[in-house]
Amino acid sequence: MEARLNLFENAVTAKVLKHVVAATKAVADSTLPHSTAELVKIRASQINGCGFCTDMHTKDAAAAGETSTRINLVAAWREATVFTDAERAALELAEQGTRIADAAGGVTDEAWENAAKHFDQEQLAALVSIISLINAFNRANVLVQQPAGNYQPGMFG
Repeated sequence: MEARLNLFENAVTAKVLKHVVAATKAVADSTLPHSTAELVKIRASQINGCGFCTDMHTKDAAAAGETSTRINLVAAWREATVFTDAERAALELAEQGTRIADAAGGVTDEAWENAAKHFDQEQLAALVSIISLINAFNRANVLVQQPAGNYQPGMFG
């Protein structure tokens, strides 16, 4: 299977992706725990049906020391006992932020206030940013039907 469009070789998409990837550095440099960011990226990617991003972020999480139990239970985080209250708040925010079109009011005040109990302003800003960015990556990859399964941690630098 090949992608409909090579995002890395096309001049326009390569330039756009360069800027989006650069934006992710602000999140990586923030105080938001790396494991929380990876869990959020996995969950949004699952919701959006982005196999490429799900493959990438589950492998990146594992390479960073995340357990297979936690990675495998991200899709069922509400019933799983392996996530902290802060991670649950981040996952809820990620779900609501990803499913904006499914809810007339977007992200609920309750979800935001719950996240604000666990994360400071810098971390909330990082969560908003990473949720927005992963959704952008998901949409591009789903649009071009980017194949999944061959990602190796660190292959993009």
